[in-house]
Amino acid sequence: MNQAKTVLLLTLLTALLLGLGWAFGGTMGIIIAFAFSLAMNLRTYWFSDRLALAMAGAHQVSEQDEPDLHRMVQEVADMARLPKPKVYVVQNDSPNAFATGRNPKHSAVAVTTGIMRILDREELKAVMAHELGHVRNRDILVSTIVATVAGAIMFLASIARWGLLFGFGGRRDNNGGGAISLVLWLVIIILAPIAAMLIRMAISRAREYGADETGAEISGRPLALASALRKLQMGANMRPMQVNESIAHLYIVNPLRSDFVGNLFSTHPPIEDRIARLEKMAQRMGVWG
Repeated sequence: MNQAKTVLLLTLLTALLLGLGWAFGGTMGIIIAFAFSLAMNLRTYWFSDRLALAMAGAHQVSEQDEPDLHRMVQEVADMARLPKPKVYVVQNDSPNAFATGRNPKHSAVAVTTGIMRILDREELKAVMAHELGHVRNRDILVSTIVATVAGAIMFLASIARWGLLFGFGGRRDNNGGGAISLVLWLVIIILAPIAAMLIRMAISRAREYGADETGAEISGRPLALASALRKLQMGANMRPMQVNESIAHLYIVNPLRSDFVGNLFSTHPPIEDRIARLEKMAQRMGVWG
């Protein structure tokens, strides 16, 4: 279901790019915008693990440093039939975790010191399964594709704004067609980036639901993940992290302090909805603990 939703949203995002590119510069407009955005995002994709870990302030830990954590990650990786990812720790009291890496062979999981303090072993194991769910679902690749297409739309909208400043679309004729064209371009310039942002957030939320589902299947303990999410949301609200917004979507729960407006535009689904889905999943699986 979440995979189908992602495909549908990606199709809508691509259609938006094609329509905007065609309106602005025909086929060449599409090619230029996509090539520019692709070039910008390829580096991010290739070095996504290093960039995210550096921005989070994570440091790699050895099996000697964190034997229990390494043992747990290995167990979950075996259950998921994935190579064991590198293990990192973030010195932060706010409870959270994330995974990164361009593919299963180049992946890493990071946990904060706060999450290791407040979760029991089954809950933390369920969180690790969620993170490896992201790895198995190739969500970093999906995020890069989405960022590339959305970035191309932003690029085209930016060019269009500069075009209007220099009189593009602003010429008048006797029938007022120039004025209509100008209004139409203003609508496109304003609405296209907003639509791209909303679709990008919807895809991010769909991928989070997907990782919950995949993680619960890997661990066989959906209720343990639901319990972990309750604790993590409470802990993150009490101790929000100071992290760059560009990597906030990687974390299992939103690490930033959010007000009502912020929640509306969050890359994470509401915790209540995620828990409800996991509880229904537990019923289908016949799991009660």
